[in-house]
Amino acid sequence: MTVLQNPSSPLFTGCKLALLFHDQLVVYRRDNISSIPFPNLWDFPGGGREGNESPEQCVLRELDEEFSIALTQDRLIYKQGGANQTADGMSYFYVAEANKQEIESIQFGDEGQYWRLMPIAEYLQCEEAILPLQQRLRVYLGTISDI
Repeated sequence: MTVLQNPSSPLFTGCKLALLFHDQLVVYRRDNISSIPFPNLWDFPGGGREGNESPEQCVLRELDEEFSIALTQDRLIYKQGGANQTADGMSYFYVAEANKQEIESIQFGDEGQYWRLMPIAEYLQCEEAILPLQQRLRVYLGTISDI
């Protein structure tokens, strides 16, 4: 797994996962509720830390809760740390690759309006995507040689 900015921090608050399927991403439309961050925008699986879980435990639990996809930690191919959205702690951004069977078996949870596969290039240009996720995805893409 490629790792950028990997300090061990007790201030870790949450994580996000860019789940790739060929040249597409698993994304979902956030609920359109003004009291939540980034309402009605395209988001990645992920969320807040529960208890003392590690960043890897957090991201994998969130993926399973939100999309019914159970990956193992060895499937995480990239990790990037940075300030969380409120700048009061650390968050982590991961990348993993899904296979056809996992995509076909998605059972979308109760957070968000709906999900879809979105071409990576479309997400990077989308005005309704979450800007920090676009930025973190661009950093990841800059680390691989074939894109």
